[in-house]
Amino acid sequence: MVAQRQERLLARVEDAFGVISVYEVDDYRFLEFGDAIEQSCVFTADPSWLEYDYTRAMLVGALCHEQPESALFLGLGAGTLTQACMKFLPLEDIEAIELRPDVPRLAMEYLGLDDDPRLYVRIGDAVQLLPTAETTDLLFVDLYTDHGPGVGHLAWNFLEGCQQRLNPGGWLVINQWATDEGKPLGAALLRGLYHRHYWELPVKEGNVIVLVPADLEQTLDMAGLRARAEALAPRLGYSLEGLIKEIRPAS
Repeated sequence: MVAQRQERLLARVEDAFGVISVYEVDDYRFLEFGDAIEQSCVFTADPSWLEYDYTRAMLVGALCHEQPESALFLGLGAGTLTQACMKFLPLEDIEAIELRPDVPRLAMEYLGLDDDPRLYVRIGDAVQLLPTAETTDLLFVDLYTDHGPGVGHLAWNFLEGCQQRLNPGGWLVINQWATDEGKPLGAALLRGLYHRHYWELPVKEGNVIVLVPADLEQTLDMAGLRARAEALAPRLGYSLEGLIKEIRPAS
């Protein structure tokens, strides 16, 4: 018989969008939206540790860039991916846009997100604020509520705008839900918008990470990606090779 997890409520706030909770279970803390919809998991001993495959896959997307100096996160959550990128990538400027003002506060107070001088957090709707963001080398889209993906995940103008915010050589990394057929949500839209010039990385949680280059001339250097991931593995404490093997051209 499996023992039920002993969870301890650390924080609970209610805003215009619903309830946000932080729970602790053994060595982990969880950010939850609504009725126990788990958004993020943090290993308290090391907040840069990426517990979920989808966050590791998004880090793979970051490593598509040889030497990123800037990153933009649309959707912050507990900040584990942001924390990992701050720790393991040569970033100088990091911007995050988060809809709910309590999320970054809770992330810093309970979930180990560093108040790093390179990190600038703006509160507001990413769809509305995107045009005012600086251009960037890496752009991460992870806009989820307790009801599923935010509207931006299927909005042509927004997703087009994300690619347009990339510097030359930049990469757009989208955490997209997977359909029952294993394709990313909105696959037809993505194929049309990005001219089938992107890559997909399916993960076991039921997501597909979409890797979009800044333009049609830019390709994915698999050898370079593998080399960067292999060099980083000792610091990460895990290998990304298993995920890299799953990368496929747009389906």
